[in-house]
Amino acid sequence: MSRKFEMSLMGELQFFLGLQIKQGPEGTFVHQAKYIRMAMTTPMSTNTALDADEDGEAVDQKEF
Repeated sequence: MSRKFEMSLMGELQFFLGLQIKQGPEGTFVHQAKYIRMAMTTPMSTNTALDADEDGEAVDQKEF
C-alpha cells in the first residue's frame, strides 16, 4: 500500500469503522470475527406460543 498511498508511521491498520483489517503477503482481508465470537441469547422466550394475527396478511410460513 505504501507504493500507492502516502503513509504515516502509526503502525499497521487493524481496525477501521468497526471492521477488522488483516494485512499479509496474500493480500488485505477485511472481516468482523469479533461479532461472531460474542455469545448472544435469544431476546424472547423460546417456550412462548404466539397467537395468529387474524387481521394480518396471510404469508407462506415456509418462506420464512
